[in-house]
Amino acid sequence: MTGRDGPIRVLVVDDQDLVRAGFCVILAAADGIALAQAEAPDVVLMDIRMPGMDGLAATRLIAGAGQPGPKVVMLTTFGFDEYVYEALRAGASGFLLKDAPRHDLIAAVRAAAAGDALLAPSVTRMLIEAFTRKPPAMAPSPAALASLTSRERDILRLIARGRSNAEIAADLVVSEATVKTHVGHVLAKLGLRDRVQAVILAYETGMVVPGDN
Repeated sequence: MTGRDGPIRVLVVDDQDLVRAGFCVILAAADGIALAQAEAPDVVLMDIRMPGMDGLAATRLIAGAGQPGPKVVMLTTFGFDEYVYEALRAGASGFLLKDAPRHDLIAAVRAAAAGDALLAPSVTRMLIEAFTRKPPAMAPSPAALASLTSRERDILRLIARGRSNAEIAADLVVSEATVKTHVGHVLAKLGLRDRVQAVILAYETGMVVPGDN
């Protein structure tokens, strides 16, 4: 798995030297991943709580800087940190616990670079369901979904239920490559950065409700 023109470039942002150094050691040893300076990273691992400009403010700046931009993965100490909800709204692609195993960190970076899910589907679903129970500032209109074909709407529902591309392919009896194409069309038509935003949109428009299987 590589970035736009080579290894996936990762920028680690954390105010704790030991945490930052530990992540850098792990990532530097991983195949297809390279550490980046401030310029043009593909993925930013962002501490959610920092003095000065915190991770939320930094993520809003990154997400608002235009497309294409780096994917932001928030680093948090707590599985359901209150700030995780705001991070998703700010434009983060997902979150990762700071004590995650080495293989989970590497997998999260690769998944973020690919625009794929950052967590196991069951964990993603639990997080998003908890998030969507909080009243949104302004829920999007269902009209936002009008441009999708019937098959694309099916794909969106399955994404929102936490299905991976392989699971969606099995459910719909199509190839995984076909699913990837449909996912790309869904994101492009709805102007979304990644699957996490697609899940949020599906819940906020009522296409999927918490508890759906």
